[in-house]
Amino acid sequence: MTGEKMLKTAILGSTGSVGTQALDVARNNPNIKITALTANKSVAAVEAQIREFSPRLVAMENEEAAKDLRVRVADSGTKVLSGREGVAELIAETEADAFVNSVIGFDGLFSTLEVIKTGKRLALSNKESIVAAGEAVMALAKKSGTEILPVDSEHCAIHQCLRTGEHVEIRKLIITASGGPFYGKTKEELEGVTLAEALAHPTWSMGKKITIDSATLMNKGFEVIEAARLFNVSSDKIDVVVHPESIIHSMVEYIDSAVIAQMSVPDMRLCVAYALNYPDRVFGATPPLDLIKTGALTFKAPDPETFPLLGLAFRALKDGKTRPAVLNAANEVAVNAFLREEIAFSNIPEVVFAAYEKTPEHSELTVESVYAADGEARRIAAEVISAIKK
Repeated sequence: MTGEKMLKTAILGSTGSVGTQALDVARNNPNIKITALTANKSVAAVEAQIREFSPRLVAMENEEAAKDLRVRVADSGTKVLSGREGVAELIAETEADAFVNSVIGFDGLFSTLEVIKTGKRLALSNKESIVAAGEAVMALAKKSGTEILPVDSEHCAIHQCLRTGEHVEIRKLIITASGGPFYGKTKEELEGVTLAEALAHPTWSMGKKITIDSATLMNKGFEVIEAARLFNVSSDKIDVVVHPESIIHSMVEYIDSAVIAQMSVPDMRLCVAYALNYPDRVFGATPPLDLIKTGALTFKAPDPETFPLLGLAFRALKDGKTRPAVLNAANEVAVNAFLREEIAFSNIPEVVFAAYEKTPEHSELTVESVYAADGEARRIAAEVISAIKK
């Protein structure tokens, strides 16, 4: 940050992968003051965060976890709230200037909507908020004056690249994908994939759910939908290329054929620091990129036959309304079933496609219809999984 002004910040989902990295950004930047934290039930981790950062407010969604935490930190000055109501109260009452929403999954939409009510900056890592309800979220944010800065590395990269041109000059947004651990394999080779193999991402250290989404390329499909909503472009202006080194995080091609790329070591702390401090930058947010050691940068085409969920995401974007919410919900149920080792890796696309086809359409897009579609898709996906297990 170029100035000395204190940036008061709330971390929503402080015990997850991005949440802990956001706290690391604060740890290394004395101008960032943590005023509030939320989590689900990781009591010991949140207690340690309270001891280190002394936030005024903390909310635990799990009621029992909140009771335990209150006892543990009774000697501190931190007020512990509980339940979803506590999260809403924290967001409304904290003196934070900015929020990092790193809550995992569709549950993060609630926090996104609550932050938008405040009109304050939202550094958004919870992609499901935009995937499932992007048009509604962006409209509400525009109305309240909330500035949404993406924390996903790809969208953070696009945001930086777009600073070099005008929106009308965009020809393509080019989203890069690592390809995950299985790029180059055939459908047949994926039949016997184990959970451990699917969780072994080649370049990024992430939570389990997003790591599986990376392995199926569903995560890249979500990022296509997210990019369309965040940057107001149509699906025909978005391409995906596989870039195994994960050094170029995304690119923008302009109408004069100039391609602007953002490069850095794969480290989410840069994205968090950029989103919180924009338009300023902070010194040394991540280690510098050594181009000599990096060597070659390679690019390949995605394999739509082996990884069909990427294509389904483009279809959901074109279908519009609540279809992206259906896609997200069905995938969340399927991935969780795989993480519990109830279905095979190759069953994930099967479940998602089946639920997508069977879930009824809603005639309009509202926050209420998104929640309804999410519930319907989850129920149908669970039924498909039960049939597979028999």
